[in-house]
Amino acid sequence: MPDKQFWVIVYDISDDRRRTRLHTALLDYGTPVQYSVFECWVTAEQFKKLQARVRKLIRPRKDHVRYYALCAACAGRAQSTRAEITKPETVMVV
Repeated sequence: MPDKQFWVIVYDISDDRRRTRLHTALLDYGTPVQYSVFECWVTAEQFKKLQARVRKLIRPRKDHVRYYALCAACAGRAQSTRAEITKPETVMVV
């Protein structure tokens, strides 16, 4: 199984339609932890596809998207007052 990286994706988009479309697209890759914040465990290939999809949905002069990569140890030390931190998917082959 390819290695996955933990990403926190944060966006500031004032247009409701573009913001909703981006939110919907990011649901394919991760878990929303706030309306404009997602946690994602993705492979390098998935991350490239995610970024390409984001680029198609936003207007760069008006919208702002940030990607923060966290190492597995850092992701494991993340803390939250409200919800459990997103864990990588576990696949069991029988």
